[in-house]
Amino acid sequence: MPEPHVSIGLAEDFSIAWLRMFTEVARLGSFTAAAQGLGYTQSAVSRQISALEGQTGAPLFDRLPRGVRLTEAGRCLLPHAEAVLDRLGAARQDLTALRDLDAGRLRIGAFATAEAALVPRAVAAFRARHPAVAVTLKEGVTPAHLAGLAAGEIEVAVVSTTFGHPLDDFDLHHLLDESMFVALPAGHALAARPWLRLAELADEQWVTGSDGPGGTLISSALRTGFQPRIGFVAAEWIAKQGFVAAGLGVTLVPALAAASVRADIALVALHPDDVPGRAVYAATARGLSPSPAVGVFLGLLDEAVAGLLAGLEAVTG
Repeated sequence: MPEPHVSIGLAEDFSIAWLRMFTEVARLGSFTAAAQGLGYTQSAVSRQISALEGQTGAPLFDRLPRGVRLTEAGRCLLPHAEAVLDRLGAARQDLTALRDLDAGRLRIGAFATAEAALVPRAVAAFRARHPAVAVTLKEGVTPAHLAGLAAGEIEVAVVSTTFGHPLDDFDLHHLLDESMFVALPAGHALAARPWLRLAELADEQWVTGSDGPGGTLISSALRTGFQPRIGFVAAEWIAKQGFVAAGLGVTLVPALAAASVRADIALVALHPDDVPGRAVYAATARGLSPSPAVGVFLGLLDEAVAGLLAGLEAVTG
């Protein structure tokens, strides 16, 4: 039979194998019975108990004609040994629960339009499969989420290249290259077109997220010389749709938000030379081991993207 593994560190350290053997002998009152239960020879158990006694500096068992009995030192050590083994057992259970996603947490960051459909779909699928994992979500812009990843405040963030923030210091899981649409009132003269150039929208009033187009969705079009006529500023996506539906302007809609556009708004694709698409990624902190929850969530984001892109074809024709 195999000899038990023995690991000796500092003089005050006890091998876990010794403690397990000690508690089993104490429970059964016999070296032979403990050896049979643990799968060792009787002589191996006897040697390891002797080694433990050498560490403690006192006999732990009285060897009797029939079995063994705990000494005073053995009775003193027993509850401590049991407590150590119980804590190790609890640690194993907790680690197993984390591995199997029966416990733990998943902290997510995402920009606003990713929360229109993509992230909710992935989160819903995750919670349906792993309800014991606590999921939290923080909305914000990409630079803030990258800072959150670096600080350990979130584990994964859905980010985009809108703001031109460098992403080189993060591990990136590519989700999609997102095309852009212009939202028009349903009765607009250009609403039936399959696609548009920005020059055709030069006389339109635009609804944007800030007074200056830099740092907004339309910022990528500025390098072509296009200067939008900003009529209204609305930070919230619902408000932007309201202005467009009322005929007060037009606005850009990224593909991720297309499925959530209200029925009295028409979406028309913009030529990619005028408004290049933006790349969307799931980012994690480089150099850190992702949790099992993060790995599963990345796969569910991929599934959600596939579903959204199929739905987008139906919405835009």
